[in-house]
Amino acid sequence: MNAHDLNIFATAARLGSITKAAKSLATVQSNVTTRIRLLEEDLGVPLFKRNHHGISLTPKGHELLPYAHQILALMDHARQTVSNKKEIGGVLRIGSLQSTASARLPDLLKDYVAKYKKVDIAVETGTAAELIEKVSDYSLDGAFVAGPTDHPELDSVLAFVEELVLVTPAAYRHIDDYLKAGPMPKVLVFKLGCFYREKLERYLSSEGFAMLNQMEFGTLDGIIGCVAAGIGITILPRSVLERSARRKDLRIHTLGKDYRHVETLFITHKMKVRSSSMEKLIELIVARRRLAR
Repeated sequence: MNAHDLNIFATAARLGSITKAAKSLATVQSNVTTRIRLLEEDLGVPLFKRNHHGISLTPKGHELLPYAHQILALMDHARQTVSNKKEIGGVLRIGSLQSTASARLPDLLKDYVAKYKKVDIAVETGTAAELIEKVSDYSLDGAFVAGPTDHPELDSVLAFVEELVLVTPAAYRHIDDYLKAGPMPKVLVFKLGCFYREKLERYLSSEGFAMLNQMEFGTLDGIIGCVAAGIGITILPRSVLERSARRKDLRIHTLGKDYRHVETLFITHKMKVRSSSMEKLIELIVARRRLAR
């Protein structure tokens, strides 16, 4: 077992495809297949199982993956420490809420890539619950999620403080006008596991609406577009709405203090050695947060 083979293994695990792994590593598929087979022979266990979508980790593969990440991160630290080439490189796999990816990440990543041009960044969006799970099982190096979170395996730093607002079609000057328009508000939300969805459900429950007519969406643009079209209401950070091209078709309603503010945290795994590229990202997040105070 060597670091080269572990890198191939980790890349294939991340991409779920021999073909994609070969392309990412600038090699041929047969080389990826051969190196994984030799690693499996060395360990005496299968690491991947094939399916019609590509490949997926076996239970033993899942057990090996965090060790592979640790070893590769330690080698990156060693290289940065002793090498004359001090330029930060490598791959960062970051998760983010769609709202954060839309409103906050562009400015943050603009500053980051200007300093660390050799770092390749892959951003994956999902609900807070999905992202926490993926950081926990080492599928992501870190993620931006709505807080608070008290997961025992995770560390976190405060990245942003968002103001949540209720969003209705522009025709409704007051939220009560919408809530009194019918017996059951139609709410436009992401799937279960979305922190903002839970906030909206709690708010409407406090207003006496235990039953809701819900429409689930997979994209932020879909939710905003349907609110603008008059279909229903939602809850989102104000920063997202201020950037929206549909802003004129929306009405923003300020929420009470119990629902208004939410922290966005950047989470990482406590047991995972941070690469140099990850350390620099966290340093930038903390520095930008200090300036925002």
